Amino acid sequence: MDPDILNLIKKHWPIKSLYGLPEKFVPGKTVIPYSGPVWSEEEIYEAIHTLLEGKWLTSGEKVREFEKDFSAKVGQQHSVMTNSGSSANLLMVAALRSKRLFGFTDIAVVTPVAGFPTTVAPILQNGFTPLFVDIELKTLNLDLDQVEAKLTPKTKAIMFAHVLGNPPDMDRLLEICHRRDLLFLEDTCDALGSSWHGTPLGGFGKLSTCSFYPAHHITTGEGGMVSTSDENIERVVRSLCWWGRDCYCVGKANLLENGTCGKRFDRWLPELPDLTIDHKYVFTEMGYNLKPLDLQGAIGLVQLKKLDWIHKQRKAHYEGYRAFFSRYPDLFRIAEPHPKADVSWFGFPITVTTDKFTKDELTRFLENAKVQTRNYFAGNLLFHPAYSHLGNPHDYPNAVTVTKSTFFLGVSPNLTTEQMEYVQSKLAEFIAAH
Repeated sequence: MDPDILNLIKKHWPIKSLYGLPEKFVPGKTVIPYSGPVWSEEEIYEAIHTLLEGKWLTSGEKVREFEKDFSAKVGQQHSVMTNSGSSANLLMVAALRSKRLFGFTDIAVVTPVAGFPTTVAPILQNGFTPLFVDIELKTLNLDLDQVEAKLTPKTKAIMFAHVLGNPPDMDRLLEICHRRDLLFLEDTCDALGSSWHGTPLGGFGKLSTCSFYPAHHITTGEGGMVSTSDENIERVVRSLCWWGRDCYCVGKANLLENGTCGKRFDRWLPELPDLTIDHKYVFTEMGYNLKPLDLQGAIGLVQLKKLDWIHKQRKAHYEGYRAFFSRYPDLFRIAEPHPKADVSWFGFPITVTTDKFTKDELTRFLENAKVQTRNYFAGNLLFHPAYSHLGNPHDYPNAVTVTKSTFFLGVSPNLTTEQMEYVQSKLAEFIAAH
């Protein structure tokens, strides 16, 4: 690429309008974001280079390379990149319906009643039944005692997101899945970089997903991934992602005259045995078009190189807040990781346990001080209009509690020591006033 373009990128970097990037901090005036991308001119350069000089606009060689590197990072054999983490979850659940795999049509899937809706929506969108369980207040993850108690012969899978990167007791979870012959569908949207006893999260599920939304550990602008170590599952997921077509050529293999299979033009349709047809136009699944752009793959390759540093920073910022909030055990409950977990925290979760003030009062104070906060996502989903017909929210008291009393602060790698100290000073000011 013309070196003048690279020089222009460097000249105009950092782009001040890009959310989450550091700027001169003015206490009380500069917003402290709960998260944001960890970018440099390198991501911008790779995106522009791929756009101007790459051979692909939609998914191509950069996406394929990112899929391979990401698979290795999470300990799976195969990955399929998508246009979002939500799409990744949709494809993961849709794969259960495939006649080439499990062929499920009417099953129950265990899932926590509190969390983000894109873990639950795909279950319903595929005609399955969510089997809700409450959460533990200690970890904010699904209650494994309830999982054991609620399983029925119709239950075939467990699907949940590790909350803010923090896994439940994975040894017990996997034992339940093995003993009851349940598929584990692992959502690691907030947990990239976390591990259990040395094994990366995202490497435990029969299928696992990740999100590359700008707030998450790494970002490709938008984007997601479905990972698996089963080649047949990978092929079905890719088909579902790519219109449902039977062709499984990826990247430059799409340019092969006879395709990866070596018989691109053949008699593919059983009902028309004398017709020669292009394999690219044979459809085995009822799919979608959920592909990313190739420049997103290029950005992802740069982002993966930064993951270890991002993990280190997030852990350090979590520990900074943990030291502060541990001084007030009568006011707050904080989520602590299991001894076997090395958590790459997406946020620092706090549950207000006092009657001296409410979560709403504290978060409004912080927001007015330009400190961003976020709820424990949707909290109890059954309070929301889209899901209220699925049950009584008050049957899940811990999920009610977190809806009312739990929020999280950001532990973004972009946070500076000055910003962390400012947040803690405002928290101390609020506590002293109550």
